[in-house]
Amino acid sequence: MNEVTRILVGIDQGDTSATDQLLPLVYEELRRLACQELAQEKPGQTLQATALVHEAYLRLVGADQDRCWNSRGHFFGAAAQAMRRILVDHARCKKAQKRGGGSKRLDIDPAELTTQQHDDKVLALDEALAKLERQDPRKAELVKLRYFAGLPIREAAMALGISTATADRHWAYARAWLQREMTAADAES
Repeated sequence: MNEVTRILVGIDQGDTSATDQLLPLVYEELRRLACQELAQEKPGQTLQATALVHEAYLRLVGADQDRCWNSRGHFFGAAAQAMRRILVDHARCKKAQKRGGGSKRLDIDPAELTTQQHDDKVLALDEALAKLERQDPRKAELVKLRYFAGLPIREAAMALGISTATADRHWAYARAWLQREMTAADAES
C-alpha cells in the first residue's frame, strides 16, 4: 500500500490529521494536472491552476464529504471528475454572464471571444461525455482520467484495472465517438 492510499484509508476511518498529511503528497501532482488542463484554455482565462486545485481538493476531502477512497488511482479519478465539474461550472457561469441579465454593454476584446468559444467547446464536451457515460461508463471514465486528470494511457489503464492495449482501443473509440457527437451538436446549433 503506497503512502497516498494509506492516508486515504486514514481519512476514511476518521483520522483528521490524515487530511493534513494528504495535501502535501498530492498537491504537486494535482497542480501539474490543473496546469495541463488550463494550458488548453485560450488567453484571458480567469481561472488559475492554484484555484482549480484548491477547489477540487476541497470537494474531495471537505469536512462535509463522506467518501471512501479505494486507492491512489481512485482518488485521482475523483480529482479528474472534480476538475471537470469545476471547469464546466466555470464555463457555464461565464456563458450565463455573456448573455446579459441586466449588465451594461461593454466593448469586447477579441481575446475574450476565443475564450467564449472554448467555453462552448467545454460545455459541448461535457454533454457528449454525459451521453458516452450512459452508453459506456468505462470508456467515459477513461476519457475523464486522460483528458481532465491528464493521466498517461498506462496509468489510466491501471486505475481502471484494464490492459494498456484495451485502454488504447477504448481511447481511440471514445475520441472518435466524442468528436462525432460534438460535430453533430455543433451542426445543430
